[in-house]
Amino acid sequence: MIEGPILDLGTIDAPILVFGGPYGNLEATRAVLAEAGRLGIPASRTLCTGDVCAYCADPQETVDLLRATGIVTVMGNCEEELAGNGADCGCGFATGSACDVLSQQWFAYAAAHLDAEAKAWMRTLPRQVAFRMAGRRFRVIHGGASRINRFIFASMPEKEVAGEFRCLGTDAVIAGHCGLPFSRVVGGRLWHNAGVIGMPANDGTPRGWYSVLRPEGGDIALDHRSFGYDHAAQARKMRECGLPEGYARGLETGLWPNLDILPAAERQRTGLPIASDSVRWPGKGQADLRIT
Repeated sequence: MIEGPILDLGTIDAPILVFGGPYGNLEATRAVLAEAGRLGIPASRTLCTGDVCAYCADPQETVDLLRATGIVTVMGNCEEELAGNGADCGCGFATGSACDVLSQQWFAYAAAHLDAEAKAWMRTLPRQVAFRMAGRRFRVIHGGASRINRFIFASMPEKEVAGEFRCLGTDAVIAGHCGLPFSRVVGGRLWHNAGVIGMPANDGTPRGWYSVLRPEGGDIALDHRSFGYDHAAQARKMRECGLPEGYARGLETGLWPNLDILPAAERQRTGLPIASDSVRWPGKGQADLRIT
């Protein structure tokens, strides 16, 4: 189980904006913060599920921007490894796999382009954030409850998701890491992933993803939202920096350069545009999500 102090935000009775995976993509990070401003959601109610630096060209600038805003950021496995001067990103990729080979390149670039102050900030990030909304307990983490780098996808068997909930003893989990947006209820408890902003969702479009959660009576409304940004500018910078072409091209095509980590169900949806949607998690005693 993930260990370490829990940052408790108390009760939140207004909308929050959640996003994950800035990945050193400065253009996407600026764009999602502009979305928060447009929606009138302040930094105190904006949450990042980690992996601030990864594939893209602006690790230091992205850290500086997030630090300047003061938004709550959860430690991802990339922060854990970069702050600890690790040898790789800590995703646990199979040795020699496409993900492993590519990650060695971008991780070395990110490590070399972060100053000591940025790495010191990463070491201070909480591994868990807690809050309450509409009478329910939320826990914000990066990957899984059992491991910071565990990939939890929408298609994961219910038994495995239930095991993750047992590690935390909470009503709802907000997580990141897998790169794809989804909401799912298992045994009356919510697992929510806002998606990421720094890479597309492998759906054939260059969009980034975030979510807005808000209390409505005894229910909680969840909006999965996409946004556009100047992905071409970031792809150009990645090429100029000599970063892996597959990820630069992925920003343009909306397709991941490899599918090593994807379960079969998610792999089959490669290139199929994801629809923005709104769902409602009913009050306690009602089992599942309702599309609104």
